[in-house]
Amino acid sequence: MEARPTKLAIIGAGAVGTAVAYASLIRGVARTIALMDINTPKVTAEVLDMSHGLEFVPRADIIGDDDVSVCADADVVVFTAGAKQKPGQSRLELAEATIGLTKAIMPGVLDVAPNAVYIMVTNPVDIVTYAALKISGLPNNQVFGSGTVLDSSRLRFLIAQHCDVAVQNVHAYIVGEHGDSEIPLWSSASIGGVPLLDWKPLPGGQAIDVAARERIHHEVVHSAYKIIEGKGATNYAIGLAATRIVEAVLNNEHRVLPVSTVAKGYEGLDDVCLSLPTIVDRAGAETRLEMPMSDEERGGLMKSAATLREMQDKFGL
Repeated sequence: MEARPTKLAIIGAGAVGTAVAYASLIRGVARTIALMDINTPKVTAEVLDMSHGLEFVPRADIIGDDDVSVCADADVVVFTAGAKQKPGQSRLELAEATIGLTKAIMPGVLDVAPNAVYIMVTNPVDIVTYAALKISGLPNNQVFGSGTVLDSSRLRFLIAQHCDVAVQNVHAYIVGEHGDSEIPLWSSASIGGVPLLDWKPLPGGQAIDVAARERIHHEVVHSAYKIIEGKGATNYAIGLAATRIVEAVLNNEHRVLPVSTVAKGYEGLDDVCLSLPTIVDRAGAETRLEMPMSDEERGGLMKSAATLREMQDKFGL
């Protein structure tokens, strides 16, 4: 018997939502991709534009509408709808407007796609994910955020660039908030199996010393602000990152990704959504890895959790 075709629904046809749809089409992630947005002309135009390129990608259908019925029976729902981040504005300042949008949209989507895995990809992602869990009443594994998947990719890119190696050979994670208090786990980072803190520069290369690591960390934290200042939004990299998460779910990959979940079982972290390396598969995101951390890294993670907890309290979550 032929397996049931997969369906990916994306809420929001803005810069991020369309980037997720486009990347998902190119990578052949799902048999049907559905875009939902209240701006009818916009979602109609985006669907038509991508439909004209279906000849050049793995077989798929792309549909769109301003009604949640377009999301019916989706296997995965990606939420990208949210307030737009302005230059100089922190992710946490976006919380109130985006939580309001989530409250308005999510119940209707749940009615038509109750069994979907929900991936929140809208800022501030940790706060919005926590709100979505409360609004939906779904189990923790079924609703999670894109978290620091993109931040970790930025970290790996900058390490690879500094050390002159392929980014695919760098293994390193950002944990905590997707935002200003995020923490790089230098103590467990590696290049090709060599612990990063033991890395010896290649001929003519540079040492990845304390100063280099501080510069890289600063650049990871502030890179989104730089992109927003130059082009108004980040979309390509987060589109690819979100698509990678969707693939891990639909293909039941058991892939380790630093997604944002409620870290139950972690003392001091079990009442906030934040990112830790987590196994992502068809059931969603459930099992978190016990990562080795230095005292400084663990302290930074606790401070990041405190920042998020304070914001959750502010919004009565």
